[in-house]
Amino acid sequence: MATFQYQARTAGGERIHGVIQADNELAVVRALDERSLFPIRVSEQRDGRRGHSRIRMRDIGLVYGQLGDLLRAGVPLLRALETIARAGVNERLAKVLRKIGENISGGKALADAMAEQPDVFASLHVAMVRAGEKAGFLEDVLSNLAGFIERVDEMRSKIRGAMVYPMVLTLVGVSVLVGMLVWFVPRLREMLAGGDTPLPTQILFAMSDAVREYYLLLLGGLVAAVIGAVSFVRSSWGRRVWERWRLKIPGVGRVIRTISITRFCRILGTMMANGVPILQALHISKDATGSMILADHIEQAAESVRGGETLTEPLRTSGLIPPQILEMIAIAEESNQLDRVLVQIADTVERRTDRQVDQAVRLIEPLILVVMAGAIGLLAAALLSAIFTMAQSLE
Repeated sequence: MATFQYQARTAGGERIHGVIQADNELAVVRALDERSLFPIRVSEQRDGRRGHSRIRMRDIGLVYGQLGDLLRAGVPLLRALETIARAGVNERLAKVLRKIGENISGGKALADAMAEQPDVFASLHVAMVRAGEKAGFLEDVLSNLAGFIERVDEMRSKIRGAMVYPMVLTLVGVSVLVGMLVWFVPRLREMLAGGDTPLPTQILFAMSDAVREYYLLLLGGLVAAVIGAVSFVRSSWGRRVWERWRLKIPGVGRVIRTISITRFCRILGTMMANGVPILQALHISKDATGSMILADHIEQAAESVRGGETLTEPLRTSGLIPPQILEMIAIAEESNQLDRVLVQIADTVERRTDRQVDQAVRLIEPLILVVMAGAIGLLAAALLSAIFTMAQSLE
């Protein structure tokens, strides 16, 4: 059982809070209802050790791969889970695996047991495991999930590693600019007192005054802007607006779009190859794209397929999938080879996406250098124009 913290109101309107042990949040709500309490907030209480043993996606992918290998070798599911838990994985993940084993011993399916750990297992993973259990290809699903997570982790590591140097450049450049505005520019202003000040230098002096006198206000505004942006992106409407904007960014939008297409094609093709009905496969692959806009068009495509139409035309109206991919899907539908062609499309697009990501990451460093050089150049120009003006006045 887990420990939950709750806030509730009594029938008289009094607000109370406390701690209760239960299997899940639904059980907490039921227990509070039996006490004639109206729950306001229910959250799982996390101990100190749990915070120090965060579960990485890489560890989850490793578990998927090991579990798939053990099941393929004929090891029973419960024994496979216990073997992996004893193999020295993340401490918290080992507890989660033992909890899943207990639920399976109680008669639950693996997907249902995983669904009770939403902070560990993504809904997409649960949906794929459920489809694999029903269709009898659980080992393949687990292996595909392991490979998918490994590829995503490699791409993230590549991007993070490539971003270290540009971030250091940005930090140093911003520090130099702020230092000049705070310490150097005020001293230069004293030297130029009484003389003519060009417009660029006046702007520079105003920026220096703002940084020195209103830094708390500027920091507060920056924090408020960040909080507002995060809240906006987390909302349903904000996520759609943010996604539409991202897709229009030159280069970046194309990479994001191709990654979503790759996920959709690979998962849909894998499920259909293992006997999952196309409507169910479309529903699951829709959630795998990571794109709300593409997911909406896939849902429309599912409705068209349910009505006896082809998959290609609704996808064509989205404007997100390149024409050559649509033609391949259309021909595959006609030849009844959609599952195999979708996986081939995913492999091809994935290799192309890797090259695009490499090129985009290489462009970030010179772009930051150009921006920082431009900012420092404008600052130097403002200072030099003031010095030249002062020198001319002395002639």
